[in-house]
Amino acid sequence: MKKHNSKYLLSEEEIWQENSIKEPNWLELRHHSGSVHSILEILRRTTSMATFGAQVVRPPPLTSTSDPPPLFDGTTRLYINYDCPYAQRVWIARNYKGLQNKINLIPINLQDRPAWYKEKVYPENKVPSLEHNGKVLGESLDLIKYVDANFEGTPLFPTDPAKKEFGEQLISHVDTFTKDLFVSLKGDAVQQANSAFEYLENALGKFDDGPFLLGQFSLVDIAYIPFVERFHIVFAEAFKHDVTEGRPKLATWLKELNKIDAYTETKVDPQEIIDLFKKRFLPQL
Repeated sequence: MKKHNSKYLLSEEEIWQENSIKEPNWLELRHHSGSVHSILEILRRTTSMATFGAQVVRPPPLTSTSDPPPLFDGTTRLYINYDCPYAQRVWIARNYKGLQNKINLIPINLQDRPAWYKEKVYPENKVPSLEHNGKVLGESLDLIKYVDANFEGTPLFPTDPAKKEFGEQLISHVDTFTKDLFVSLKGDAVQQANSAFEYLENALGKFDDGPFLLGQFSLVDIAYIPFVERFHIVFAEAFKHDVTEGRPKLATWLKELNKIDAYTETKVDPQEIIDLFKKRFLPQL
């Protein structure tokens, strides 16, 4: 991701690379409905993944004292951080395509990252990165397309020309969307973020054959959801504002996404998100 000329931000990606918090407790939110108060209660409720049948064991993140895996041995590895929304994109794509046994998940502790990761794996020293066929690739939007094109499983981009064109437009806009949300935190956040959420609400009305951005679930939903997930939580907590209020398509989109295990298996404990945003952006709260 490119750096933005803002005294407020170095770059949105650097926030997650440098400010990863402790390993999440894996609170999962299945339904977004009701008042802001009820949303917050749901977000804070400690619930086991087993409640939803999503029995997922996450390996502990590798640290500066961890030995490297046997690199470039023919194994495909996805290096992530559990809190990073950019890494979450590729993680979702891997899960949705059923590649859990084809792409090994290697979590990295960004606060105590192994020296070998930069030296031997990815000189950029950030996540996500994908080790595949003797090379290492990076950049989350490129990687979700790469995983879709180079691995078996359910296709994540439509063949319909109109949907392909609109999908590319949405993907090209996602960096602007996320930047606008982060910048909104400097001022009247609810008002300033309004156009970003309205953009998404309008985009969700483009196709009527499903509740997702291209009708059916696709890479485009994967590109947007990690950030909408975080700002939905933060706006409810910090500003007592439900971003889905008056946006029924957005509310339905979130509800339907929370029925997809490939996504919910990757979610972060809402309290972890709140803590990070308070520390980095909203110290007055």
